[in-house]
Amino acid sequence: MPSRGGAIGRAETYFDSGAFLEDISRLVSIETESQNPDQRPELYRYMQEAMQPLLTDIGFDCEIFDNPDPIGGPFLVGCRIENPDFPTILTYGHGDVIRAQTDQWREGLHPFRVVVEGDKIYGRGTADNKSQHLINLMAMSAVIKERGSLGFNVKIVIETSEETGSAGLAEFFTEKKDLLKADVLIGSDGPRLQPDVPTLFMGTRGGFNFDMEVNLREGANHSGNWGGLLADPAIILAHAIASITDARGQIKVPEWRPDSLTPDIREALHGLPVGGGGPVISKNWGEEDLDPAERNFGWNSFAVLAMKSGVPEAPVNAISGHASAHCQLRYVVGTEEDDILPALRRHLDANGFSNVELKPAEKGFFRATRLNPDHPWVTFVATSINKTSGLDPHILPNLAGSLPNDKFTEILGLPTIWVPHSYGGCSQHAPNEHILKPVIRDAIRLMAGVFWDIGELETPQV
Repeated sequence: MPSRGGAIGRAETYFDSGAFLEDISRLVSIETESQNPDQRPELYRYMQEAMQPLLTDIGFDCEIFDNPDPIGGPFLVGCRIENPDFPTILTYGHGDVIRAQTDQWREGLHPFRVVVEGDKIYGRGTADNKSQHLINLMAMSAVIKERGSLGFNVKIVIETSEETGSAGLAEFFTEKKDLLKADVLIGSDGPRLQPDVPTLFMGTRGGFNFDMEVNLREGANHSGNWGGLLADPAIILAHAIASITDARGQIKVPEWRPDSLTPDIREALHGLPVGGGGPVISKNWGEEDLDPAERNFGWNSFAVLAMKSGVPEAPVNAISGHASAHCQLRYVVGTEEDDILPALRRHLDANGFSNVELKPAEKGFFRATRLNPDHPWVTFVATSINKTSGLDPHILPNLAGSLPNDKFTEILGLPTIWVPHSYGGCSQHAPNEHILKPVIRDAIRLMAGVFWDIGELETPQV
């Protein structure tokens, strides 16, 4: 007799037998660096040689599409339609990874070769995002093998440009809106708040990158002959940046201080852990009146990602004529995206820094999104996870990081549920990227339970 426990058992066997390790090793070996134009053929190979056969094997009809944006990589759409009257779930993954950074990995590791050490599985894309969409697909496969069907319809989108801002995704979704019609997105990306407790999030902070520049003159001039006579662009830029926050990073640009940290959002965030498995957080940094969870998930944060004046690696006794900084605002719902840079322009002008130029970065960005934690689909998935794990998942209105979630909410009109399968210390976007065996095994079990429960056809009516 097919059973929920049987489906979960099949998912456990998939991991315990070593099949997961074989599959993720194959996916990681495809060098899908979307930031490296020379690796563009690998993006197609991931779709053609890895994803399409895997999806076809579990009953999906698949088609690979060229990106409408010439700088973007291909898309794959897979559909498994069991009954037009069944609910339809859309899921998502991205097959691209950031640059390999091969020479920065620890001795004995290589970004495109899976290495297992204890509970850690190393390789570029293990955490972000190859393991995460593999887990969800194999959890569906376990349900199909146990029940003989899913009991619902499912569509999947795999993109290969997420690490470069999801180029072309908005245009593709607009063009294929009917093809991608569904009731809800259930996808996976990002980290759990704690490795041993499941997490749900329903949106993301937005990300806006820009450059600040001070250009005073051509070339550099001797610091002895001209020191005290020539304005120093680095000092001007440093003071301009310092005007944006106070000494503990509290934002001073009025329009960058959101009004969306409402009592219900604060209640949802109350007591949630932050920084699990990662570096020790700074106690005296960020908005003083907020707790760490509110700062991370309910508020905006400004960061200077890079600064330069002169030649830092080989300084000389000369005053540079130029200084620049690449900066970023991570922002929540309630921040007017179109006013981010104009608001900063007004702030700098008011503080005497009209000679600081502002330039939005060329790379595409993700908008802030959020879904209420009491949405019926959130309750449904959380209840299923509790049934499998015995734990109440951590529930976030939005993740602190960014994803192309706005494309699902604004173009496809979907409620979005993300169930992350990594953890905070995974070295995502860094050398030595890895996942944890216990988290992966647990994730496959949980998702098999979620997909089994959806197939019971007692899904939310919204």
